[in-house]
Amino acid sequence: MRLASTSILVALFFCLTISPGRAFTDAELINGFMRTVFGSEHSNWNPQTAMVKKFTRPVRVYVDDRSSTRRGDEVAAFVRKLPGLIDGVRTSVVVDPAAANFRIFVLNRADYRRVVSREVYGRSGSAYAPGKCLVRIVSSRGTITRADAAIVADEGDFLFRRCMVEEVLQGLGPVNDDPSLKQSVFNDRSRHATFTNFDRHILNMLYHPLIRPGMSKEEALRALPAVAAETRARLR
Repeated sequence: MRLASTSILVALFFCLTISPGRAFTDAELINGFMRTVFGSEHSNWNPQTAMVKKFTRPVRVYVDDRSSTRRGDEVAAFVRKLPGLIDGVRTSVVVDPAAANFRIFVLNRADYRRVVSREVYGRSGSAYAPGKCLVRIVSSRGTITRADAAIVADEGDFLFRRCMVEEVLQGLGPVNDDPSLKQSVFNDRSRHATFTNFDRHILNMLYHPLIRPGMSKEEALRALPAVAAETRARLR
């Protein structure tokens, strides 16, 4: 009886975090890719140095659950699901933080500013902690070497799920939010709190072999028509 109940809860969780959707045109997908991959919502972004950013090695995730709600297992379950949803992405959950290249803090709001400023940005004398939740990536020539995310878990189910999906996915490379993307969680004005069908296409395009880390906008645009068409046909 306990096993059956657990199975139902897991199935319900993934229904809430991964959603189907309508078909998209190649032009819509290319536009979404350019708006999310080339850009950053953070003020220190330089558009002159915009490039494709992605992991090229397995993503080893450590979930650091410090929340009173203890929702770290839900984050870990979402991370484990990603290789089946995004071709080219290899994620695993590790128990040793020293082995991780993506650390996810699950926090109460009261701890958010301190953890972000000190442990994500390393600014012990600062209170720098933008947003309701966030992710920070570190890259070298477009190859992501490390990501750190902070997810608030004690301010309701919607915010937790939205933060979890958005920050984990953005930690893989599409770091920008854009208000024109109605079908995307990468839009602070939307009410999406799931891995939408549109966003799944964007992540599969980003991790397509023809899209290489360090690519400029012009280089990506030359490859994207073939990438969008192949991705759309495969995920149909």
